[in-house]
Amino acid sequence: MNGSWLLRGRDGSLSAYSQRDEAVWCRAERHPSLSWEPQRKVGGDQRLHAQLALGQGADGYAHLVAWRPTVPGESGLVHSTHYRPRLAALDWLPIGHPDRKGDRTGLPAVAVDAEGRAHVFARNKGGGVSMVAQKERGGWGPWRAIGGTGAHEELAAVAGGSGRVELYATTSVGILRWRQEEPGATLVPDEALGVGVQPGTLTALPTSKEHTTLFFSDPEGMLHAWRPGGDPVPLLLAAGPGPVAALRCVIDGYDCTLLAQRSASGRVVLAACPTEQESAGLWWSESGPQLPAGTRVSLAEDAEGRVVAAALTPDGELTLARQKDEPGLALEAWQSV
Repeated sequence: MNGSWLLRGRDGSLSAYSQRDEAVWCRAERHPSLSWEPQRKVGGDQRLHAQLALGQGADGYAHLVAWRPTVPGESGLVHSTHYRPRLAALDWLPIGHPDRKGDRTGLPAVAVDAEGRAHVFARNKGGGVSMVAQKERGGWGPWRAIGGTGAHEELAAVAGGSGRVELYATTSVGILRWRQEEPGATLVPDEALGVGVQPGTLTALPTSKEHTTLFFSDPEGMLHAWRPGGDPVPLLLAAGPGPVAALRCVIDGYDCTLLAQRSASGRVVLAACPTEQESAGLWWSESGPQLPAGTRVSLAEDAEGRVVAAALTPDGELTLARQKDEPGLALEAWQSV
């Protein structure tokens, strides 16, 4: 999956998304901070490939994008909107293919701008990136190639603090970045970063109105933070493979950035620092039980502003822990839901 799979809806309820059995599933709290409903299938009975992208707008609506098989050897992208966690999501709507037709080209990415329009990105057969976006008055515009060479399959899309969309991709020689100059506009290439980077480790987090911070691991496993216009800052060794989960939150009255990952030992680890002040230092703290390989970790704030850390195993088991009502970032006991 690409993007945070643990989301807080407009009513304050949390929802958790997973993908298995050629479908997307959602579990939601019955009421904020209370028990959870049984999981339900998202978007109807359409068969899906195991590649899902998630994004959420300021309106709290969740946008989901996945590949579906079309004819033998070919696939197309589909989109669904989930307006309320406890209600059914819209049926999957076909939105095409970056090359008009063909097989899957990599894990898609989706971001939602300040006006609530979804922007979907996927690698194209030329090794660059293409995008399609919702129109202001409904429907979708055409697919457009936005450039890039040698992009890897995994992309990171985000709506920055200004509400405009940004996109990041890795290549064999560094990181590519695109930005939106005007609301609703096609993204254009921007500053690139020449650096060694491990593919599949990008996480983009808006950390101020002006800046997005990109977290990535280098080939030696060192986790870095980068804001365009500056140099990447080494933080600490990544605890495990893949991207970190990242959340901007308030801890003891301070604006902080929280990172989480499944460690090589199998437990969830967390690290925090003042937002955009990584030089203050970070270190991992373990939490919860040992979890199987392939477990995904996500972070959110609940309706009461408490941090929630969640883990999703490959077979769909969901466990989570909430922040205690005491100073610091101590978590309650992890519980299965």
